[in-house]
Amino acid sequence: MDLSLSHCFVTVNDPDESLAFYRDVLGLDVRNDVSAEGFRWVTLSPPSQPGVEIVLVEPHAGRSADDGDALQTLMVKGALNAVIFRTANVDEAFEKIRAAGTEVLQEPVDQPYGVRDCAFRDPSGNMIRLSQGN
Repeated sequence: MDLSLSHCFVTVNDPDESLAFYRDVLGLDVRNDVSAEGFRWVTLSPPSQPGVEIVLVEPHAGRSADDGDALQTLMVKGALNAVIFRTANVDEAFEKIRAAGTEVLQEPVDQPYGVRDCAFRDPSGNMIRLSQGN
């Protein structure tokens, strides 16, 4: 079986605020920006991986009001899974992201499992990690 990652979804509260973060701070390229049925989703890709698309989607899009509310509560608490990006220089990337006023969760540190990484939150509270090594 030959599989490759195509899309992953990140739930966000405010598509405009999140777009500014993922595009302007992280440097992802916008692939699609679609509005439908009162909701919006934005698809972005890392320049080095144009075949991998990260879709920013609102919590209530395609869900019941109760499910959207529950998802939003978990997101704001930071309880959803992290998105991890690999970079060649985690310290340099971290300084750029911190300079943009991003909430820092962990400064760069060498982990016992062989990577150097850091963590911060996107504007909706999702954990974003940067990893260097392995």
